[in-house]
Amino acid sequence: MNLDLSWILLGLPLAFILGWVASRLDLRQLRIENRRNPKAYFRGLNFLLNEQQDQAIDAFIEAVQNDPDTSELHFALGNLFRRRGEYERAVRVHEHLLARADLSVADRQRAQHALALDYLKAGLLDRADEALVKLEGTPFETQARLARLANYERSRDWAQAADIARQLDRSEHGSFSSRLAHYLCEQAAALLARGEIAQAEQALRQAITTAPDAARARIDLARLQLEHKQPEQACDTLQEALGACPAATPLIAAPLAQAAIASGRTVAMLARLQDIYEQGPSLDILEALVTLQAAAGSSNTSTRDWYAHHLEREPSLVAAAKWLAGEQLEHEQFHPQVQRALDHAIKPLTRYRCAACGFEAKQHFWQCPGCQAWDSYPARRVEEL
Repeated sequence: MNLDLSWILLGLPLAFILGWVASRLDLRQLRIENRRNPKAYFRGLNFLLNEQQDQAIDAFIEAVQNDPDTSELHFALGNLFRRRGEYERAVRVHEHLLARADLSVADRQRAQHALALDYLKAGLLDRADEALVKLEGTPFETQARLARLANYERSRDWAQAADIARQLDRSEHGSFSSRLAHYLCEQAAALLARGEIAQAEQALRQAITTAPDAARARIDLARLQLEHKQPEQACDTLQEALGACPAATPLIAAPLAQAAIASGRTVAMLARLQDIYEQGPSLDILEALVTLQAAAGSSNTSTRDWYAHHLEREPSLVAAAKWLAGEQLEHEQFHPQVQRALDHAIKPLTRYRCAACGFEAKQHFWQCPGCQAWDSYPARRVEEL
């Protein structure tokens, strides 16, 4: 018994000494690793600031290998992979983060958002949508919905886009009523292509209710009415559009002239458009006036007087070329060549230009083909800007 007690008395100090030595060794190792990790991290940061992404990635990989539990380094590494277009590696990094059981809720949501961005950049829209849906109810909810909205626009899934636009509109993160009206108009166009006229008209009327001050739905509805031999209704629809969205009058003028002629309201619409023109001259309103006056039985000379009148108000090469087309020149044999040169010169002036990216087009677009922005094309031609 005495022997056992003596061994215990000797063993206790020995165990204490061994524990102290082990702790010092662990502490020394920890200090070495701590010195190594910040060094690798700051080296990677320095490479990143100098736009040396390859070297930055190598440094961050070294730091992650030394301390695999550091989530911030994983996020930095994943973002670097995505910026370089290495989407598969970015996905692996963020999936590794999501697989960790010790990850905080905030970091898990952040990793889910980063994974969705990886899929978006890689063009894997189905996987991106699945990842974005998981962000509902998180701080990334609005960003996820906007990304899903862009996805549905890109794939022309207007029904899904309309649902997301309604959700965003209800969440009080800005008004999406105008965007929703565009989606309804796109749905109406698809319905018309399938011959579902009644459903298309219903969608257009819903779009008018959704965004009363937007012009597109009324213009599309009037064209539908004109195609189905309802010129009086088309004329009424376009007159409502003039009052609801006066900025779009240049876009309304041409179909309104067509509807007025078809419904026998030429004189009345000529007077109304003339009043609007006097308040704000426009090339498209000018063309509508010329069309209406010709339909009213005026001579070719009197209709062309509108171009001369426009030149008194605005220095317009387009109006000058159109006026000159009916004039007799002193050297008439050269008139065709002169006219051809003028027509060529005015082509760029009659285009529409996107206010967001500068993309020019012969026709007016509600969504820019270049930058995909909605309502970025002014109603006026390039010469009038």
